[in-house]
Amino acid sequence: MAKIKLITDSASDISKENAEKYDILVIPFKVTIGEKSYVSRVDFDNEGFYKMLDEYDGIPMTSQITAFEFTEVFEKLYEEGYTDAIYTSINAKGSSTYSNSLMASESFYEKHPEAKGKFTIHCIDGRSYTGGYGYAVVEGAKKAQKNASANEIVAFMKDWIDNCVIFFAMYSLRYARKSGRIPSAAAFVGEVMGLKPIMRIDDNQIVTEAKIRGDKAIVPKIVELVEGEMIPQTPYVIVYGSDDTVRDEMAQAMTKKMGYPPADLYQIGSEIATNAGPKVTGVIFKSSHPKR
Repeated sequence: MAKIKLITDSASDISKENAEKYDILVIPFKVTIGEKSYVSRVDFDNEGFYKMLDEYDGIPMTSQITAFEFTEVFEKLYEEGYTDAIYTSINAKGSSTYSNSLMASESFYEKHPEAKGKFTIHCIDGRSYTGGYGYAVVEGAKKAQKNASANEIVAFMKDWIDNCVIFFAMYSLRYARKSGRIPSAAAFVGEVMGLKPIMRIDDNQIVTEAKIRGDKAIVPKIVELVEGEMIPQTPYVIVYGSDDTVRDEMAQAMTKKMGYPPADLYQIGSEIATNAGPKVTGVIFKSSHPKR
């Protein structure tokens, strides 16, 4: 009988409740603020990080998960009798973490050639951020608990990831400008005129999808964009940050427009907040449009 473990990194923003309920291993990123190094989800929760981010003038630095860390995980799962390890990473173009997981997989089989056919490591590029791939991991873990095969789980997850789109907005571009990790937002010059960009994340890229004037226009515009592209009657999730009011406003607007509530809520952690700021809102959904 298959024994399958779902693994991801902390940038997936899977809640601790879901990680425990569905037996998901979440490998944390390390974050350096000033001269101090912290472990995401261990040394602070999301609210704690938002406070630290607000008080810090510099740019927190996030370290990639190393091949050595992955090797330790794979070794442990093999010893525990797992037949499959399914790891899904943060966008491979934004971090070397995915390539490190591949190196660790190769290293593991070099050390354990007898494991081939007994223990299979599946490494998936999440091609996105936050719940864009976190949702796929949670749903994959649910399938594992219902005894789906590893191949069925991987196929489902890749289908979601390949067709997933995120529309989101930052209420301040201060953090994007400081980090430079969201290029089209960092270069956006309309904020002094009350203009703000609506960002699109898909296919390993972040681009500006639309420009709106004023905070009040953010939620209606995102809902409009989602409605024009989402596959009807498919699940969607809300992504948010420090402001629960914005989260609820988006959830209510989407529920009214789509006729059913979001499948889940994803609060951004340190990896995303460092670059986007703590106050964001957005929707993650399965697109009916072919990739650009």
